[in-house]
Amino acid sequence: MVIGILPFSCKDEQRLAKDQTDKAINLSVEIYFWQVNEKEEIGSVQMKSVLCHQAKLEVVDQPKLTPAKGQVLLEVVRCGICGSDLHMQHHCDHMHDLAARVGFNGLAKSTDPFVLGHEFCGKILDYGPKTRHKFKADTLVCAMPLLNVDQHGYLSTGLSPNASGGYAEQVLAQSSLMFEVPNGLDADSAAMTEPMAVALHAVRRSRVKTSEPAIVIGCGPVGLGVILMLKAAGVKTVVASDFSPNRRKLAEQCGADIVVDPKQTSPFANWKEFGLLGNVSDAINMGMGLFDKLQATRLPWWHGWRMIDKLGALPKRPVIFECVGVPGVLQQIIEGAPLFSRIVGVGVCMQSDKIEPALAINKELEIQFVLGYTPLEFRDALHMIAEGKVNCSPLITGVVGLEGVMSAFEALRDPEQHAKILIDPKRSGSGIQLMSH
Repeated sequence: MVIGILPFSCKDEQRLAKDQTDKAINLSVEIYFWQVNEKEEIGSVQMKSVLCHQAKLEVVDQPKLTPAKGQVLLEVVRCGICGSDLHMQHHCDHMHDLAARVGFNGLAKSTDPFVLGHEFCGKILDYGPKTRHKFKADTLVCAMPLLNVDQHGYLSTGLSPNASGGYAEQVLAQSSLMFEVPNGLDADSAAMTEPMAVALHAVRRSRVKTSEPAIVIGCGPVGLGVILMLKAAGVKTVVASDFSPNRRKLAEQCGADIVVDPKQTSPFANWKEFGLLGNVSDAINMGMGLFDKLQATRLPWWHGWRMIDKLGALPKRPVIFECVGVPGVLQQIIEGAPLFSRIVGVGVCMQSDKIEPALAINKELEIQFVLGYTPLEFRDALHMIAEGKVNCSPLITGVVGLEGVMSAFEALRDPEQHAKILIDPKRSGSGIQLMSH
């Protein structure tokens, strides 16, 4: 059987060529849209974050986060840059070792890529499986920076490679440690909840009375927060001391009653005006004078002494907040502090320090240190801000996007430039937007 080949006419050839061209065009269009869709699909599972690794900060694309049971996925609206973040960049190995010595092994090492940021607020995107929906989607919330991670337990958000922080478009929060931002409070102020909770904890632990003078040494963000919380607690006299003119100005805006430049005046110079005792001889003379007067009365002198003690008529005990965290400052405070002072260490000194205990003993000084806050204090700090009892807006001096974090770190090393810089992940560019108050 012979198969013949039928000849094509010119019209047939033209029609075939057109069909082949149309097929090629359709195939090209399909390939193009497949590539676009693939890129969109890839983009939908990626987010921007600032990665810290080997002391370098870099904006990178990372997989979006998925909340586990008990966790909530947040879209980061604001995240504050803390002094501990600056320290973690270059000294995270030291911080890791110190934490391990007190039984906490979750902090990052320099070899661990991790995302900083523990002072954040955000909007709810999603809940983990079997997690109660406490608030509606898109609700603005703050959360304590602790995350319960399987096989690791609770980790510090923003300080651990297994609990990414708020220097990103998304962050995970523990549902039980999440609080709705009340009263329509703005995101800038809400992001200040965490550092204000630190200050509130320090003031509460100090047991300061409203009639006792409080002296704040160091007016960085921590010291300024302490000033705000002291005034919110009703403390009548707050003395603030800092070498920086800019930070002394901020201390005044935060409510400090007396602001001193330690180059010119000692923060302890007004101890006589406050009814404090500056030296042991004065204390002995005052005590013996009181004792003689009590013995001259008809009542047994010990009853009179107890009555005076109960009424609080004995010398006032000032409370001194060390908010610098630099070696040598504690010894300077011990040397200058009036008798019977309580010293509260709020600033985190990472180096070994040296003090003269005998000097503190002869003055009968109380020295204590504070760390962090409780869930109640975190909640209370948020509501104090929202109710107008604490105005932390003077502390906020700048806002940056993720690309501006590196320049913000450099700017924060100069106390004359900034106090607190917030990160807005939606903000583009690397410049710092200055805030005016």
